[in-house]
Amino acid sequence: MTQVASGAGSAVAADEALCWSTVAGLTVIHLGGAGGVAWIALRPSAPTLALAVLLYVACGLSITAGYHRLFAHRTYRSVAPVRWFFLAFGAATFQNSALSWSADHRAHHADTDGSQDPHPVTRGAWFVHVGWLFRRREASADVTRLTDLWAVRSIRLQHRRYPVVAIGVGLALPTVIAAQWGDPVGGLLVAGFLRAAVLLQATFCVNSLAHLIGRQRYDPRSSARDSALTAVVTFGEGYHSFHHRFPFDYRNGVRWWQYDPGKWLIWTLARLGLATKVRTASAASIGTADKSRVRGRNSAVEELLVG
Repeated sequence: MTQVASGAGSAVAADEALCWSTVAGLTVIHLGGAGGVAWIALRPSAPTLALAVLLYVACGLSITAGYHRLFAHRTYRSVAPVRWFFLAFGAATFQNSALSWSADHRAHHADTDGSQDPHPVTRGAWFVHVGWLFRRREASADVTRLTDLWAVRSIRLQHRRYPVVAIGVGLALPTVIAAQWGDPVGGLLVAGFLRAAVLLQATFCVNSLAHLIGRQRYDPRSSARDSALTAVVTFGEGYHSFHHRFPFDYRNGVRWWQYDPGKWLIWTLARLGLATKVRTASAASIGTADKSRVRGRNSAVEELLVG
């Protein structure tokens, strides 16, 4: 689902050439995150921790409800201020621009586990979790082919100014805010780097765990699986079997009790008139695709653990 940096590959083995900017970027973020853990141990600050949690929620929802369901799949439409919010805090996750992210994700859905999939599970757990990010891919270089997104000025602007927006919202903003209570270093290390590192790993789990562990409830032909535990840390993205079967649906957790804050946010935006053209799969098609109806009801414990 995620990409930190992309670019056209070299003439020799383009898909396998290391993208050193991505390697460096991920290294810096995770080293900074380690510094954040040390800072919490040495100088714990409740306001700074609260800020980190708040930014984690804002950024996480900007990926699931914004980058993923609004931009990549167009499962609904939003008013401009909502779109701006998702573009700002989505960039703060350091998962690249909405255009680059969507280009990779659409390629993943178009040829899941095939030769054009940026992160096929057939390459192994390490590659699908994070290794694919270290490789340059020409498939993501030309984002202008995403004509529906390229036509939106704010999306183009975020793509062109991505480094500025990412660093400004993801690192500078928490530093300035935490400085108000005398903890600018904590703001940078904890609410900036550590928050970003944890969210990156959570997002990586959708590509790895949700394709390796869990139930293939809706489409056994796809490697996508439902994982309630993954859904918890990604605001609903773990119900991956349903998503791959019905990618146009704004919901990932289709059952009312499934933990999917992304779904709840979009539903709320629609009720407030801030989201329109919300798309859903029909109950009949969902029922037909649900293989658990054939196998019988699952135990409550099994539902909690694997979706």
